[in-house]
Amino acid sequence: MSNPGTDPSGAAANVNVDPDEVARFAALAERWWDAHGAFKPLHQIGPARLAFIRDSIVEALGIPRSGLHPLKGMRLVDIGSGGGLVSEPLARLGATVTGIDLAAESVAAARAHAEAGGLSIDYRVQSIEELAASGERFDAAVCLEVVEHVPDPAAFIATAARVLEPGGILVVSTLSRTLKSYALAIIGAEHVLRWVPRGTHQWDRFLTPDELEKHFVAAGLVPIRTGGIVYQPSTGRWVNADDTDVNYMMAGRKPDAGTES
Repeated sequence: MSNPGTDPSGAAANVNVDPDEVARFAALAERWWDAHGAFKPLHQIGPARLAFIRDSIVEALGIPRSGLHPLKGMRLVDIGSGGGLVSEPLARLGATVTGIDLAAESVAAARAHAEAGGLSIDYRVQSIEELAASGERFDAAVCLEVVEHVPDPAAFIATAARVLEPGGILVVSTLSRTLKSYALAIIGAEHVLRWVPRGTHQWDRFLTPDELEKHFVAAGLVPIRTGGIVYQPSTGRWVNADDTDVNYMMAGRKPDAGTES
């Protein structure tokens, strides 16, 4: 049964979303925490993404990086939280985490896994537009592997910026639109190695770092950090790097109150 105001896939009506993309991930909801299944690449890339998020936040806000809970006391929202692969480690770093996603099946899987692990995370079937309209604000927001799946990335980034407190940090991860990304992320990952199901990505929706930075600036955010994540075949690990030709992340900060132009 669909929630009020949603289509049969669980996607809220009149929001910046592709229903086919929501349905694609909803169909895989039971496999989010299978580290060897459809989401294996997200499990593998997770530590590198988490390091970028943590470092971006603590460096921008002047928070000590040492200790088990460097994000303690921070309110953070995970936009497009899926099964909770990012929400959970952020909660373990001390953040008070809210996860929003339009796929009810994914939210249910995330809630069940968090409860089983003794974690208190506020998961909701909610769009970023609904969250922004509610007036609720956060110290930081993360949006990982989502922006390339929405019809209007510029509007999406602008809405994400609205949920930040003054001085808040937005961290986005996505893929760049290059020949290298087509060869590795589409041909290699989907068709040859079959790391992810075919059709997971549409290359023409990928954003270059320059394009994403323009969306940040248009949303009133000051870009503060950009970095790539690359796969090392020799070790089988994903690591943070300067190469932004395929996978990359960007962090931006909302100006402090009274400093907006």
